[in-house]
Amino acid sequence: MNKPQMQQALAACPVVAILRGVTPAEAVDVCQAIADAGISLIEITMNSPEALASVKRVADHFAESAIGVGAGTVLTPEDVEGVAAAGGEYIISPDCNPEVIRRTKQLGLLSLPGVFTATEAFTALRNGADFLKLFPAGRMAPEYIKDLKAVVPADVIAVGGVGPDNIQDYLQYAVGAGIGSAVYKAGRSPEDAAAAAKRLIQAL
Repeated sequence: MNKPQMQQALAACPVVAILRGVTPAEAVDVCQAIADAGISLIEITMNSPEALASVKRVADHFAESAIGVGAGTVLTPEDVEGVAAAGGEYIISPDCNPEVIRRTKQLGLLSLPGVFTATEAFTALRNGADFLKLFPAGRMAPEYIKDLKAVVPADVIAVGGVGPDNIQDYLQYAVGAGIGSAVYKAGRSPEDAAAAAKRLIQAL
C-alpha cells in the first residue's frame, strides 16, 4: 500500500480499526469480519499476544485484496523490521521517534507516528512521515486539529478517545480516525466485531 492508496481508502471509509489483544488464532476471522463490514484499514498492535504472527497471517490472507494491514504501538526500529518481514504495510506509533520513522521509510512502509504538538509534527515530517497520528486526540477539541493544520502540511488521523459519538466532529479536520475498543476488545467474537464496525460506519 502506498500513500495515495491509503488516502483513497480513508476517503472511502475514514477509519483504521485498532485490534489490541487479538491472538493469531482469531486474527484472520476477526479482520475478515471487520473488512466485510466496510473497514479496509486494520492495525494490529505490537502489545498483542504474538503480534507479528497475527500480522503475518492477516497480511497473507489479504495479500490479493485492497485491505491494508499494519502494526501499531511500534516503538523501535527492530519492531519495524519485524513488521516488514511479516508483511505489514504501515507503521503506527504512539510517539514521534525519528529512528522508527527513518527505518520505516528505508524499508518501504508507510509511516504514521504519534504527535501532539507542532514541534513533534514537524519533527515527524522532516524525518519522512506520511501521515500524522494525533494522540491522544480525545483530550483536545477537534478544532485543535484545525489550528495545527494551519501550519502543519500533513494529513492527520485522530486517535484516542474517538468513537461513534464524536467521530464526525474530528472528521471535520482529520482524514480519518483510529478506533479501538468501539470496534474490537480482546476476546470479542468476529460477529460482535462486525456488528460494532457496522454501528461505527452508520455513525459516519
